[in-house]
This record gives sequence, C-alpha cells and structure tokens, in this order.
Amino acid sequence: MAAEMIVAIQKSFPGRFSLDLSFRMALDKPAVLILFGPSGSGKTTVLRCLAGLEWPERGQIQFRGDTWLDTKSGVRVPPQRRRIGFMSQDYALFPTHSVEGNIAFGLSDLGAEERRRRVAEVVSLLQLQGAEALKPNQLSGGQQQRVALARAIARRPQLLLLDEPLSALDLPTRSKLCGELRALLKHSGIPSVVVTHDWAEALALGDQMVVINEGHVLQGGAPQEVFSRPLNADVARIVGVETVVRGRVIESSGGLVTVDVAGTKLTALGAEETGPDLFVCIRAEDVVLEPLGVGATSARNHLAGTVREVHAMGALVHVGIDCGFPLSALVTRSAVEDLRLSLGTPVVAAIKAGALHLIPRHDGR
Repeated sequence: MAAEMIVAIQKSFPGRFSLDLSFRMALDKPAVLILFGPSGSGKTTVLRCLAGLEWPERGQIQFRGDTWLDTKSGVRVPPQRRRIGFMSQDYALFPTHSVEGNIAFGLSDLGAEERRRRVAEVVSLLQLQGAEALKPNQLSGGQQQRVALARAIARRPQLLLLDEPLSALDLPTRSKLCGELRALLKHSGIPSVVVTHDWAEALALGDQMVVINEGHVLQGGAPQEVFSRPLNADVARIVGVETVVRGRVIESSGGLVTVDVAGTKLTALGAEETGPDLFVCIRAEDVVLEPLGVGATSARNHLAGTVREVHAMGALVHVGIDCGFPLSALVTRSAVEDLRLSLGTPVVAAIKAGALHLIPRHDGR
C-alpha cells in the first residue's frame, strides 16, 4: 500500500457552509502539506479532524494504511492513539511553566531519564540552549514559536499539525522565521500539515498544497504550480492574483492567442483548445511600467493607461492602472519616483505573453 494519508470528510455548519472535501498526502518522504485558503474556509476544522479533536458527520481518514476514522464502520481512533503533534495558532504555552517544563509536559508517560534526554534533544534541535529556565513571558515571539514546536515534536509524533504557526509574530520576525521553520520541519523528518492564508508562507514552507474555500477543495498540487497556474478564477483570487478579468479569444495561431479584454487586445501563450470564453490572470509583479512612448521592453503586450491608484506596501508600491480594464502592477519605490507616478499619470504597462495565464470559462460566469 502506498505511504499516504487519505482524507474524505463531511461536516455541516448551519448558517455558514458544509465542509465536504477529500485530498491525499504522499508520505513516502518527509513533506509539508499546506492547507491554504481565506479565513473561515474550513482549514482549521480539517486540522482538528485530523487530530481527533472534532468529528466529521461522515467520512474516512487513513494514515499509512491505518484507519483513524470511518463513520460507516464506527471507527473513531481517539487523539492520544493517533500520535499527533499539534501546534496551535497562539502556541498555548503554560505561563507558569519554564521552557523545559512546557516541552516536558506531554512526556509524563516516560521515565525521568528518557524525559530529560528528549527535552535536551529538542532544545538542541530548535536552538533553545540557555533558555530552559525562562518562562514564556520572558521569551521573544520567535522563541515562543520554537518552544511550541519543540513541545509538539518531543513525543516523536508520526504527523505534525501546525495552525497558522507564524500569525502571532510581527511581520519582520515572521519573514525571518519562515525559512527557519521550513528547515526545522524538514530536519525533523516528520510529515507536516500547515494551515495558512498567507501566500508567501505557503510558497516558502510547502511541498504540496490544497486550496480550500467554503469547505471545498478547489485545487491541489505543488505550491508554485498552484500559484502560477490556478485552475479557475476563484483559485486565482484566493492565491492572490491581482488581475483576473474576463476575455474572449479572437485569434489563435502558432502557439499564440489574441484575447479581447474589454476592447483591449492581449497576446498570450496558449492553444486552440483553451476555448473562446476565458479568464485572463496577471500577477502584479509581472507588469513592467514604462513612460508613455518609450517602449523599452521586448514584451509583446504594451498597454497604454492611466494611473488610478498608488498605494505603498512596505518596500514595494501597488499601482492601479486603467488600460481599458483594471490592471495592477507592483513596483519599487524608486520606480515610482523615476516614473513620477501619481494619480492621472499616463503610463504603458508591458506584459510578456508568457505572464498571461488563461483559464477556460465554461460556466458563463
């Protein structure tokens, strides 16, 4: 039997939505599966069902051939028998316990010597040496995260579940620790399921990814593939594609497709089987802005437009452009100054044909 986790569960939330989803996670090598989606989409409920903290009304959960849940046959394996390591969003550290005490809390069934050895092992792994006697309120946000992760892996679980593990941290710390968390998860050798709604975290942490919205799986695959080639407009919006507009194919030849979007013609890579009605998806970072009349790039698409919005986003700036349809671009602060971008500034948006992702539109939306 293939080393995998199989999840197919249903659970209703009256007045909200019904969770009805299924997915698989390969376990032949240590991997990180991302459950991605907006807040309230059902991600944490899935995590709690995997942990045995919530029970679906119908469905199955299997892990490496072992059945944890089968509502038809009445199998319901309790949390303590699933050997799960769970890290909650707020870390849930005991304020009166030291770092060492927090890590050792779940090891009460071990002998004193083995307990000390396990604590020392994870303290070393997560670089917490010297902090063993400190209380949670004496730790930085990054240290608290490490203690929570150390406690989760100290029991040597067969599966790690992490619910928004970086959300409690400020942005600079979150960015710094994201790569570190990835390295720790891979080094632990334990398959992990991570809930997040942050696309940067998903790309940095995940090997596999499942996009969930309103209790349903919309797409699965490698994170980079999902983000760069969403299956439909809903996925495109959820994974943060800034421009998603309706278009219609008016010509297709030699591997290139000409698409009409609100009267503006765009050239994209594509094939005839794309169909006439489609969505055109463009990521803001793939749009290059030029002064009117310069034409400095080799991009196939040069769209004349007018700046309608300039919004600073940290080191980068989001620029909204009207070029017959609303288009978003993401540029540096220096580019804003060099191009003298402000409301009403005429610009040209250059977009390579390969940067346009076309999604068939079969349902008439």
